[in-house]
Amino acid sequence: MNFEAVIGIEIHVEMKTKSKMFSSSPNYFGASPNTLVSPLDMAFPGTMPTVNKQAVINAIRVSNLLNMEIDHTLYFDRKNYFYSDLPKGYQITQNDRPIGKNGYVIIDSLDGKKKIEIERLHMEEDTCKQLHLSTYTLLDYNRAGTPLIEIVSRPDIKNGYEAMKYVDKIREIVVFSNVSDGKMEEGSLRCDVNISLRPVGESKFGTKVEIKNLNSVSNVQKAIDFEIRRQSGILLSGGIISQETRRFDETKKETVLMRKKTDSVDYKYFREPNIAPIYLSDEFVQKAIDTCLPSLDQKRDYYLSLGLNIDEANQVLLSFEMSNYFDKLIEGKKYVKTLWNLLMGEVLSYLNKNEIEINDFIVTPSNLVTLASLIDSGEISFNQGKKILQEMVKNDDDPKKIQEVLGLKQNSNLGDIESFCKEAIKNNPQSISDYKNGKDRAFSFLVGQVMKLSKGKVNPQLVSKVMKELIDKE
Repeated sequence: MNFEAVIGIEIHVEMKTKSKMFSSSPNYFGASPNTLVSPLDMAFPGTMPTVNKQAVINAIRVSNLLNMEIDHTLYFDRKNYFYSDLPKGYQITQNDRPIGKNGYVIIDSLDGKKKIEIERLHMEEDTCKQLHLSTYTLLDYNRAGTPLIEIVSRPDIKNGYEAMKYVDKIREIVVFSNVSDGKMEEGSLRCDVNISLRPVGESKFGTKVEIKNLNSVSNVQKAIDFEIRRQSGILLSGGIISQETRRFDETKKETVLMRKKTDSVDYKYFREPNIAPIYLSDEFVQKAIDTCLPSLDQKRDYYLSLGLNIDEANQVLLSFEMSNYFDKLIEGKKYVKTLWNLLMGEVLSYLNKNEIEINDFIVTPSNLVTLASLIDSGEISFNQGKKILQEMVKNDDDPKKIQEVLGLKQNSNLGDIESFCKEAIKNNPQSISDYKNGKDRAFSFLVGQVMKLSKGKVNPQLVSKVMKELIDKE
């Protein structure tokens, strides 16, 4: 018997806001435990929540990017349950009136483009972080109250590959809209997967199993693929799937039982009495959408229009911060390919070697553009440009000043270049013969010999032109 998987995914996204969802406490990752906490976060009596305006703007932007219907009235609800990470005994969320509903994204599946429908996007507050030790648990309330959006897909996903592509697409959207940093390893984006199996052709859903807190895109695929194999084995042997919650063990590469589920939890939702409904004007919603940063797809199209190929564009877009730096470099739409070569070559190598991010790179975009202009104008060679950049990373000096100090200048004198070319031709008759017989590598070798003779100081473009003319004359 063949089975098909029915998969839905819930994605929790922590938003990049200065303060928390309902309090004025600072909101950022990495602070000492329990230092970003207000009385509201600790549920002190008499404290009252206030809705974070930027969090609402962020939720509108993501809802729009997910092609959703946007609710123009905000309603918040209480989700009631007692748990150690919720000091109030309830969570403020949105139940029956999410800010976004009925959306979709398009992913690249193994069978081509596929539409994954999204049921809802709602806002809520995060819980505190728990550190479970052998005989006790430590609570860090820095995370309590962090603004969240939860994105709930419909069960349109059929396998681990599609799930991986879906999560990656959502992550791409929230990162490039600057709503979240999307760092799954830090918990900024967390996934819960609901998966069941049924015989192919059957319309009734099978018993649902939940996989909690998947912390990487690759683990989403691995966990689902394992779970499909596990459930298939049970069903084929005549067993019954239990409704349960599992986690993914990265060492064993398999899902592990956390707890059994006997029935669904009744959270006893009711309207949050301390937050009145908030009407969002058409102007407010439209402004939130219009001021959203360009999507990854829009950026890619722009890079392609400036002359980059698809692989070059995608390489820049691997990092939100790197693409933002590149955007500043190409504001004038000049020297685009040279700037790409500098950024993805020497600059990226320097960042990796020194284990720093592009945001900590001291060379300003304006100085890197000046360096690219010197290279593209023929004033210096690309190799000379790399030497200048090695000095720029020390104190971000003007590349023209460094050029003068180092005495670097590219020789574009045709007479000198012709002299070097003739010497290279004279010294390498076999390469001339190979080139005339169709071996293109021989020509590159000859150009390299000229660069060697000139100690890298002549213009390589002019060398190629002069060399070809001299060989054609023979």
